[in-house]
Amino acid sequence: MTTMNILLLAVGVVLAYLLGSIPTSVWIGRVFFKKDVRNYGSGNAGATNTARTLGWKAGAVVLCIDVLKGVLAVFLSDYFTPDHFIKPQIIHYNVICAIMAVIGHVYPVFAGFKGGKGVATLTGIMFALLPWQTGAACIVFVIVLAISGYVSLGSIITALCYPFIVAFLPSILAPFMMSLPETFSSLSSVEVSEVIFSVAIAVFIPITHLKNIKRLLKGEERKLFGKKK
Repeated sequence: MTTMNILLLAVGVVLAYLLGSIPTSVWIGRVFFKKDVRNYGSGNAGATNTARTLGWKAGAVVLCIDVLKGVLAVFLSDYFTPDHFIKPQIIHYNVICAIMAVIGHVYPVFAGFKGGKGVATLTGIMFALLPWQTGAACIVFVIVLAISGYVSLGSIITALCYPFIVAFLPSILAPFMMSLPETFSSLSSVEVSEVIFSVAIAVFIPITHLKNIKRLLKGEERKLFGKKK
């Protein structure tokens, strides 16, 4: 690998971090509402706290942009991979850039290294890397949210289920994918780095939700647009 290739790969990693560092909720709150969402509610710079603090429209905008950050972090990383990289190598690099984007979201350089929990950005990344598996994970999230009303609980349970979905869904889908064009059938395959990434998500999300877990156990967690129990 040439020095130029290494330099391009490094630039891609740094850009992924900077992209993730865009503090959507903080900037929208300050510019349009003269508020820093981190000073209200849960103190989290994410879409859920934004919706509670600034309203559902602001929360929806933050959610969409944060998800888009994750998608772009994966897709843009392709432009920094050397031409001789084969598919597994490209995916490994996609995962590295994805991790940097999440780190940027949680520890944003543009907002004093105090950001969100990374769920929305991770969702965008997961859709970009593993659309079939992530679609199934979203169904799990919606079911848990509908039953419990807790976004945090939905995020935690979905994260814990994700490695199993990533590992086993391809074999479940395989018989159906065989009759489809290669573009679609390839979506059901999975690389080792993607499985490792899914396990990291199962560890990372609960850790970033430790305060939520404590509130859930005490019955003090707020439901979506609801009051404390």
